[in-house]
Amino acid sequence: MEWSDTALILGLGRFREADVWLRLLTRRHGLVHVFAFGGSRSRRRFPGCLDLLNQVSVHVDAGRTGRFLNLREASLVKGPHRLRTDGERLGIAVNCLRFLEALDVQPDGGENTFALATELLEFLEHTEDRPEMLPLWFRLRIASEQGFAPDFLVCSQCGSMLGKDLGGAFWHVTEGRVRCSACAGHAADPQESRLEPGMVAALAAFQHDPPAMWHVEGLPDGERQKLVQLVDEFIEYHLGLRWERGRFVKV
Repeated sequence: MEWSDTALILGLGRFREADVWLRLLTRRHGLVHVFAFGGSRSRRRFPGCLDLLNQVSVHVDAGRTGRFLNLREASLVKGPHRLRTDGERLGIAVNCLRFLEALDVQPDGGENTFALATELLEFLEHTEDRPEMLPLWFRLRIASEQGFAPDFLVCSQCGSMLGKDLGGAFWHVTEGRVRCSACAGHAADPQESRLEPGMVAALAAFQHDPPAMWHVEGLPDGERQKLVQLVDEFIEYHLGLRWERGRFVKV
């Protein structure tokens, strides 16, 4: 097996003196682990490109035994500059990418996930803001791309547009449904959490808009904190992942 693709370097490290292992998020093959033999020395096959967060063009084969993937060549497409010197921005980016590693992105979800991850890094590279809660919204967006999250634009029961409902909506986190206030009012469920109109609009933006449009500054603190709680609960229940002591753990 032999293939070429575009990839983001999510993680890397040395084994033996001159060899490197890498975790790559690829456009067409999802998350893969590869070995670059001679990767810390060869400037012909890996010309200054094997570094965290770099976007690279890669050529991979399965090696002679087929037991592991061998990175034959790589070349730099682009790499961040500001992220490498701003610890806070770098921390936000790494948190998002650690989530992708824990999720173990499969080939069928690679295209959209790769596009969103590269868009996120571009946003962090160029924005003047430091959106501390961006990793949380990124997790919800990835969950949507993977088919887990409900559509926050329409009621799951009657199909009406939620953005037009001044009464807000109701989100049942464990069942993954969102209903308008009229439908929820006919059969109240204590497990459903009320979403104010501004919360509905924010969730729809996280799900459908580019990262540059993910804003919650206009929401009262109580609504903002409630969104954080609900998204955390949703990710933990449906994807089985929780951020704990600097890493994602399976629950």
